[in-house]
Amino acid sequence: MMVIELARFRIHDGAEEEFLAERPGMIAALRRRFPGCLAAFLTREDDGGWLDVIVWRDAEAAEESAQLITTVPECAAWLRHIADSSGIRHVSVADSWVAERLVVAG
Repeated sequence: MMVIELARFRIHDGAEEEFLAERPGMIAALRRRFPGCLAAFLTREDDGGWLDVIVWRDAEAAEESAQLITTVPECAAWLRHIADSSGIRHVSVADSWVAERLVVAG
């Protein structure tokens, strides 16, 4: 069963440009190391915080990544931008619908 990872956090003041610039390389490294990663969406909340939403093939893939994420150099480097984290949670997908052609700006 697919799992969605939700990670809410704030980044250090002045880090946004680097944080966003390093994101594509971090996601590419994450996908190489953890092939169960199906999609990733970085969102900005109204209060200035961030919510990272990652879709995983199953709970095992999500848990493996959560345990080993800092062993991937690009991921560890990207995480340095996080000033305050509310932690991560994993939720199981009970039902889903995806547009035939999902186009996301990136």
